[in-house]
Amino acid sequence: MLHERRNKIIQMLRDSRIVKVSDLVELFDVSVETIRRDLEYLENQGYLKRVYGGAVPKTMYGQEPAYSSREIRNYAEKYAIAEKALELIEDGDTIEIDIGTTTLELAKLLMGQRKITVLTNSLQIAILLAGDKDITVILLGGKVRGGEFSTSGFITESNMNLFNVDKVILGVGGITADDGITDYHMEESHLRRNAIDRTQKVIALADYSKFGVTSMNRVCEARKIDTIITDIKADKQIIAKYKSLGVKVLVVEPLRPIPN
Repeated sequence: MLHERRNKIIQMLRDSRIVKVSDLVELFDVSVETIRRDLEYLENQGYLKRVYGGAVPKTMYGQEPAYSSREIRNYAEKYAIAEKALELIEDGDTIEIDIGTTTLELAKLLMGQRKITVLTNSLQIAILLAGDKDITVILLGGKVRGGEFSTSGFITESNMNLFNVDKVILGVGGITADDGITDYHMEESHLRRNAIDRTQKVIALADYSKFGVTSMNRVCEARKIDTIITDIKADKQIIAKYKSLGVKVLVVEPLRPIPN
């Protein structure tokens, strides 16, 4: 049972990029002390790095999890975060919406709710919002990345440089106190930096699984973020650090069942 539990923890890290002590306690029906001993052992064996409240892979700069698996993971948290983000968008806004599973949930909620202009490099978001007569959609052209249904590269960046936007709604690959926001894809990370330079306000959407994770490409440091929207499972120490730097952090509590 001991080896099976530890092997399962390793597999969960490969799939999710982060595990939480509270989730493991519930899953395996063991004590907090038992899980902490498991994580300490696995850290000593080089499988993971312990962070506040859980653990992340030892190799932090790994590949991005597949879109299909990210889309269904932590859905309740992503939906609640998207609902809160909707409150921050006003009629008349021009916004840039980043690619990502949480930003896609926000796009769904925008339908029929706001009269805005949306710039995006997400084909899924562009197609969805194009069906709303009150939303003007500008798709940033460029090289299409299959699987993610996104555009990136110098053409996309050149398109972004033609505009100024009121708000950037930023997806997050990872977020830590020291490294700020990071992500996996180099060209898309560069586009995010361009968008941040073209806006008055940066709103980052990050469910708890993104906290304590550092991926290869640095997007921005904490001082460039105006608001982070996350959920109640997010790392409290990282939240406190961002608040101390003047970043507004909105914490939501997911509700179940999630509306269809």
